[in-house]
Parts: sequence; C-alpha cells; structure tokens
Amino acid sequence: MGPQPIYLSVVMPVYNEEKIVQESMRRVSAFMALKNQDWELIISSDGSTDKTDSLVNDFIQSHPQSRIRLLVSEKNKGKGAAVRRGVQESLGRYILVTDVDLSAPVKEADKLIRALEEGYDVAIGSRALREPACDVQQSFRRRLAGRVYNVFVQAIALRGFWDTQCGFKCFKNEAARHLFQKQKLDGFSFDVEVLMLAEKQGLKVKEVPVMWRQGQDSHVRLLRDSVRMVKDLFVLRKIHG
Repeated sequence: MGPQPIYLSVVMPVYNEEKIVQESMRRVSAFMALKNQDWELIISSDGSTDKTDSLVNDFIQSHPQSRIRLLVSEKNKGKGAAVRRGVQESLGRYILVTDVDLSAPVKEADKLIRALEEGYDVAIGSRALREPACDVQQSFRRRLAGRVYNVFVQAIALRGFWDTQCGFKCFKNEAARHLFQKQKLDGFSFDVEVLMLAEKQGLKVKEVPVMWRQGQDSHVRLLRDSVRMVKDLFVLRKIHG
C-alpha cells in the first residue's frame, strides 16, 4: 500500500526570523496534530543570514514524526521567490501560504479550505472584509497604507479584490502549480500577480474575512516598499495585460 496522500501543505516563507520561527513551527504542528489528515510544513528560507536555518533544522531533528522540510536559498531574492519555490515543492491537495508571524491564526485555514471544497480554486484571506469573530488588529499606518495601495491596484492592475496583500492564501494544488509556473515577480507584489493570473485563466477566487493581528517585527518598510510595489503594478499590467 502506497503512502497516504497529503491533505494540506503549509508554505511558510522566512527571512531572518530566528526570534519566532520555532514557535511558529510548534503552533502549526500542534494545529495539524488535531486533524485526522496527513500534512506537511515547508519552510522556504530566503537567504537568511541569522540562525533561522539552524533553528529550523534543530526543530526538525527534535520532532522526527513531523513532516517538515526546509528549503534554503543562497541569496535573498524576495518573498515572491520564496513562496514560489515552496509552492512548487508542495505535494498537498491544498496549499496554504502563511506568514511566519501567523498574523492570521493557522486555525483560520479551515475557512479558506471550506471555500475550496465549495468549488473555488483559490481562497484569499481578507482584512478588509469583516464579519463576526473576524477581529482585525492593525496600526493606523499599516491600515492606511493598505487602503491607498488597494486604490492603485484597482486603478492599474486588478479590480474586484479589497485586500490582495494579506499573507494568508490557500490554493488547490493544480491551480497553484499553474499560477506559480507563470508567476515572475520576486517581491511583495507577487500577490497581485497571482490574482491577475488567476483571473486571466478563469479560475474561481473567493475573498474570505479572517482574524488578523499585526506582527511586531515586520520586514515591510512602508514608504520604500510601497513605492516599489506601485511601480510593479505597471510592470504587471505590461506583462500580463
């Protein structure tokens, strides 16, 4: 009898996250242990220069029953590149991409998977859409920056989504493979690119309200990265139409 199929692959891009990576791995592992499904956790390290990689390996060694893999890039290429590599290595029926700080609690994955089981190809977490029990805790600066960026997204590249940048997305395996084979940008704008490609290919995408709490340590520099991301929108419009 062959190995059981993997139900859920969790892809976690990391860059210099020695302070939190083991705790995040523990929380994901504890959540998945409650499920009666096979799973895997893929840590995609984007050229980390601190102790992140060694701490991940230490955790893997001390939890031999957990299905965890570490992918290491020699250079820091960007979040988009790290996510792309992790997704392409994933074996699960469903593929969840989540930030290492777990700003969206991993239990919120159930909401996204439910949407996929209803027939959607992609389900994206949203901080902009609200419903009961979906509290969003975010600084005024981050909230304002997100809203302004979304205005640019709607005007330049993609209409119909209120929050493209929430780092919590789930894909059916086949959809993810098609999308990330074509996805090109290595930086933060990869989220918009993936949604543009999904729309172009006629995939069904659902935006799902999720709980979200802003992490303390973010690698996003609002002014510099926001300007770069707006420039990327024009690049995306040019290459994807």
